[in-house]
Amino acid sequence: MSWTVSWSWQAPSRISAIASIDGQLAVAYGLDLVLFNESNEIQWKQTMPFKVHAICNGEGTIGILAAHGFFVLKTVDGTMLHEGRSSPGGFLHLLHRPGGGWILSGRDGNLHLFDSNGKGIRRISSGIVRRLVGWLDREHLLWQSSEGVILCGQIANQDKRRVIDTTVWSWSSLLMDGRLLMLSSDGQLWEGTPHPFGWDSMDRVETDSLEPLMATRAGDGWWVLGIEGHLDHLSSDEELSRIGDGMDLGDLLLRLGRNSMITARRDGLTRRWLAPALAEEEKRHRHQEAADAKLARSWDERRTLFQRAQTAEDEGRLSRAIELYETLGRKDDVKRLLRRQKGGD
Repeated sequence: MSWTVSWSWQAPSRISAIASIDGQLAVAYGLDLVLFNESNEIQWKQTMPFKVHAICNGEGTIGILAAHGFFVLKTVDGTMLHEGRSSPGGFLHLLHRPGGGWILSGRDGNLHLFDSNGKGIRRISSGIVRRLVGWLDREHLLWQSSEGVILCGQIANQDKRRVIDTTVWSWSSLLMDGRLLMLSSDGQLWEGTPHPFGWDSMDRVETDSLEPLMATRAGDGWWVLGIEGHLDHLSSDEELSRIGDGMDLGDLLLRLGRNSMITARRDGLTRRWLAPALAEEEKRHRHQEAADAKLARSWDERRTLFQRAQTAEDEGRLSRAIELYETLGRKDDVKRLLRRQKGGD
């Protein structure tokens, strides 16, 4: 699958965070936060009170961590919903909660639960979190402990947590498409499909030695950004392909869609990668979805017309019923009612 650079941009100062916001790119540099639309044009720009170190997409909102504070912004224009919340020592990571709300990991060894507008709900003891991995559903959250094991917390009326297994992982990706990519202490990559009590599957990825900084899943599978600054593709046929060799892509990577990825260097150079074949595949998929939706609407409309025709026939309004049956192409019904009209006459 051929990937090429379709757009590049140089931030005026050092980049501290990037994120995908409903398929659009958010970039934080200096004290500024900008949102690029799908045409790679700046939709809005906001100046934050502190340097942003984490960004997360919500439902029409954007969660921001800056200094010790947590802020929620409106996606449409970047305005703040509140003045921010803080915690002693500050926050490390944040995730949007399925169905609404936020969860943040704090330097105090707690998870902090917030509602959709950023109002605090409660704290949950977790220990120091190395990474918030992702939600399995609204109640089950995965995170990696400071020791490297993957835990599952049940965020409900009685908060509970359990260790998925005792394996110590030196690195873990975010949960994407229900899967995790992890690096074991001996340098081997593994792909796992987790559930609240363990793993549905755990498979070793046969590759040369990789030292991942970040990873994401596009339409053609996992892409790993390594410390060497290029992207390696983990394909299903066990062949390793690479893009960006010798380009120093940096240490920031994210997926904008099935056919689009972003790499960024801390010094500000940002690139958008596009896979034309995947884009064409996605286009065909969208067209098929549109055709299916149109067909569904057509069947709904036909069913409504048929019900009207039957009602008109039952009420003796035969001319109206004939018109409706003709619209539906039901020739036998048209002939039947014409004979009935003549007989009635």
